[in-house]
Amino acid sequence: MNILLLGYGKMGRTIEQIALERGHQIVGRIDVNNRHELDTLANDAVDAVIEFSTPDSVVGNLTYCFERGWPVVCGTTGWLNERPAIETLCREKNGAFFYASNYSIGVNLFFRLNKTLAQFMHQYPSYQVSMTEIHHTEKKDSPSGTAITLAEGIMANLPGKTRWQEQAEGVAEADEAVMIESIREGKVPGTHTVRYESEVDRIEISHVAHSRQGFALGAVVAAEWVAGRQGIFGMDDLLGM
Repeated sequence: MNILLLGYGKMGRTIEQIALERGHQIVGRIDVNNRHELDTLANDAVDAVIEFSTPDSVVGNLTYCFERGWPVVCGTTGWLNERPAIETLCREKNGAFFYASNYSIGVNLFFRLNKTLAQFMHQYPSYQVSMTEIHHTEKKDSPSGTAITLAEGIMANLPGKTRWQEQAEGVAEADEAVMIESIREGKVPGTHTVRYESEVDRIEISHVAHSRQGFALGAVVAAEWVAGRQGIFGMDDLLGM
């Protein structure tokens, strides 16, 4: 399969390594310095695009891909207020768009566990839910897309929680909000903890990533899956959830 990489930072390089190991060809490695090279690729030269760029670039990248008829697997976070318009464009162009805030199989199992726990905790209002996410200092968006997905899973299953709110100095906690603490330190690939705390005890579930390998493998598998399809997809489709 011919894969185009849009975004060629640390994640892009890890994706490239895994794609090559799985027998695929990389037909382009595009970042802000060589974006003009996109125009040299024929429409039929690309079977799937894997897009891990920046919040400032992602909408333009996705729009370009749909215009060219290329299926896209996207893992860029920090732009989701524009996602409805992008999905509309994808449908208008009969394209394929696969989005996940996190491509790790383990994280997606964690998403399901998070939703199930929220359903259980609905019966015990003495527990207050909150979350902490930790990432490397180079991560540009805050809170992480994974944390937002976790918060959305809580909100869908825990009545009374209607929005998420980033914890910040001087900002009062709101009863209707899922509070998210974001920490940036070292080279942490990603740690997410959801906690329910009462006066007498605390319940926590956590996912700790040891490397980028799990994220990259999931993105390549998603590209293999989405090639030749039309529509809007996510990890639940890929995993049969």
